[in-house]
Amino acid sequence: MHPAVKVENLSKQYSLGAREAGYATLRETLVTSLRAPLGRLRRKEPAVGDETFWALRDLNLEIFSGERLGIVGHNGAGKSTLLKILSRITEPTTGRVQLFGRVGSLLEVGTGFHPELTGRENISLNGAMLGMKREEIARKFDEIVAFAEIERFLDTPVKRYSSGMYTRLAFAVAAHLEPEILIVDEVLAVGDAAFQKKCLGKMNEVASTGRTVIFVSHNMTAIRSLCNRAVWLDKGSIVQEGTAETVATNYLRTSFSTLNLRVWDDPATAPGNERVRFHRASVHPVQPSTNFDGINVRTPFVIEFDYWNLVPNAKLNLSLILFNDEGMPLFNTGPIGEPVWHGKPFPAGLFRSQCFVPGDLMNAGTHRVQLMVVEDQSSVIFRTDDILVFDIMDSTELRTGWYGKVIGAVRPLLTWSTELLDSEPKSIE
Repeated sequence: MHPAVKVENLSKQYSLGAREAGYATLRETLVTSLRAPLGRLRRKEPAVGDETFWALRDLNLEIFSGERLGIVGHNGAGKSTLLKILSRITEPTTGRVQLFGRVGSLLEVGTGFHPELTGRENISLNGAMLGMKREEIARKFDEIVAFAEIERFLDTPVKRYSSGMYTRLAFAVAAHLEPEILIVDEVLAVGDAAFQKKCLGKMNEVASTGRTVIFVSHNMTAIRSLCNRAVWLDKGSIVQEGTAETVATNYLRTSFSTLNLRVWDDPATAPGNERVRFHRASVHPVQPSTNFDGINVRTPFVIEFDYWNLVPNAKLNLSLILFNDEGMPLFNTGPIGEPVWHGKPFPAGLFRSQCFVPGDLMNAGTHRVQLMVVEDQSSVIFRTDDILVFDIMDSTELRTGWYGKVIGAVRPLLTWSTELLDSEPKSIE
């Protein structure tokens, strides 16, 4: 098996508060040239005393042709920095990267797109930037347009595209112009479920032809289903590499500390913005006990939020998405049908919204809450991920001799019935 990417002793240092790699601005260049007209224009060095940090430190990694490598880790672990170096967007401080093949990357929505150009023109422009010949782009053009589902808007400037259209077109170009190495960051999270499934299918197809896929995601279900190997990064170094299943399981097991109660007393520093600020978030049993021993699969519980509405007459509602420990969204719910305030303007003040979850529904494991504040049932004015993280434990009385984890995203206790239909079964000869 031949290597597609070889990373050797790779490190990347940034100066906090300074421009990366420190090229001078036009103004700084002009001032420097006037002060020293005969001097050589130099790259701006970090000022003495600037605080620095290492986004990557002595990283060694080999990725083979045809491999589907997943990269996981917390925000700030060094994932995006590594991808930017692999995509030749930024240079390493020390070490080197060898790339054996043409690279196509999708690190941000519409990377390499010009907002004033049409979708048709941007396909040609982006293809040329990836090193494709005109004949190559023409041969793949119809397939790209069909995949992106933008036929009606092909001759519209992309600045008028929605984020979903932008993402579809950007991915379609990156995936269809046949790079030997395809690099995809978390941008797939922008699309809807159908689009994500379509993209994962395309990446599988790319890998099946012997090309290499490098995929960064917080969605462990996607990592497990797409990748055959994974790398876990933390603070710029590799914590673990191995099969996608093993790395994803260990990452999830240690990644989330339980946050079942959070309080922010000062609105100025609380999560939110000029429209809304949070005061409190909690999850607890519907009937709390003085001897609180957590929530198990049989426990009815409530997810509760206290928040300040700062704009009088705003029509607000919360939208909650609950994820399991594999990153799979279990459900999305909001206060539709709530009898007092739903659809009515909120005065400025402190409000409490509660979501009641019945017992005998959820499976055991760590669960995370993503919360959005929506105005007029259409505009998201604030979003926060992992505002609550809590464990649902197993219930010993439901074990009945089985000690493995029950399969499934949820674990409903459903009613069954059994009846005798014939007391004299036919003999089998």
